[in-house]
Amino acid sequence: MSSIAIIDYEMGNLHSIAKAVEHVAGETRVLVTSVPEKILAADRVIFPGVGGIGHCMESLLRRGLDPVIREVAASGKPLLGICLGMQAMLERSEENGGIDCLGLIKGEVRRFSDSLNDNGVKLKVPHMGWNQVHQQTHPLWQDIDQDSRFYFVHSYYAIPAESADCAGVADYGGEFCCTLARENLFAVQFHPEKSQHAGLTLLRNFSRWDGRDS
Repeated sequence: MSSIAIIDYEMGNLHSIAKAVEHVAGETRVLVTSVPEKILAADRVIFPGVGGIGHCMESLLRRGLDPVIREVAASGKPLLGICLGMQAMLERSEENGGIDCLGLIKGEVRRFSDSLNDNGVKLKVPHMGWNQVHQQTHPLWQDIDQDSRFYFVHSYYAIPAESADCAGVADYGGEFCCTLARENLFAVQFHPEKSQHAGLTLLRNFSRWDGRDS
């Protein structure tokens, strides 16, 4: 039986993610764990996160999970980052005065401008609610209609150093990258576990993904 480990470092909506994955993953065993050996033994790994990047990195470092995530990434097994987990995959975030992140994908994280507007209408930060995602070709988008809507809650967004690492964009006062993909890594700014059919389909695809991008 294959397994999916959801990393528990007290910074994610773990119960709802686990329930969503269990719903779509068939016979796959789903475990929520902070134990490095169990994470490394899993066939696939989900790295979730909500809150601030400073607390995220502090919690990972305190639990010794930062090298574990790097080892998963280097192993070639599928790794899915969600929300704050996506931001932590990049090199650095400007949040909390500037925080070094895991550096799995080159790039940085910046805050949305408070002056964002859409045709003269001021937009609120954080960006919260449903938004369309325009996809680039990747196996995790299988059976998901182009420009499907996903649920977002965030004030910061990813800027990958290489445009090829962006696998999906959304628009909020301007286009921003909301999905990253590089080899066995895939990461989303939105919450698939809260995104109804499209989100569940993405999680189902991840539960079957072999880590190749084509």
